[in-house]
Amino acid sequence: MERSFRYLLQTLLSTGLILLVTGCGEDPRFSGNTQYLGGAYGGVPATGPRDTVSYWDGDHASGSPSIKISLGEQRAYFYKGGVLVGVSQLSTGREGLNTPTGSYKIIQKDQNHASSLFGDYVDAGGNVVKANVDIKKDPKPPGTHFQGTPMPYFMRIVSGTGLHAGYLPGYPASHGCIRMPEFMAENFFRSVSVGTPVTITN
Repeated sequence: MERSFRYLLQTLLSTGLILLVTGCGEDPRFSGNTQYLGGAYGGVPATGPRDTVSYWDGDHASGSPSIKISLGEQRAYFYKGGVLVGVSQLSTGREGLNTPTGSYKIIQKDQNHASSLFGDYVDAGGNVVKANVDIKKDPKPPGTHFQGTPMPYFMRIVSGTGLHAGYLPGYPASHGCIRMPEFMAENFFRSVSVGTPVTITN
């Protein structure tokens, strides 16, 4: 039995099925080595489908930035001076909460943004009492307060919609926002300004 357990452990380690928690209090979902973020406070896998699409080559490129998003392809294309310098996989709005199409501009940047609508109800000790809530629909349990879902590297384009780092399951799954792998959201965030044009097509 001990040999079987050892074999199973070796198999899990060799295939990467065991996630090692990083030290110093760092949340592995926000590690620079983690391309996909899990749920805001757990409960969602911290991994997604293998990313064979996303790349960034824009650090030394010059010219005005612009972003084109294809909902059908679930990809964002980043241009500088009209030259493609980066492509990112996405997870956009699911059916009924579709990401809007049209021509927009970045109207706000917030590196440490949190949702004001979606998140968890937590108690005074920070323990989740009710997860994945919509404050417009879900009543707050007594003795709890709302804690918004983290949306790192948030780039607002209209009302409650923006681009940000988030979990990518491989299909449209958001409340309307445009989720990206963290390293791509960081690169986009560093390279845009308020006023950068964003075009979203089906």
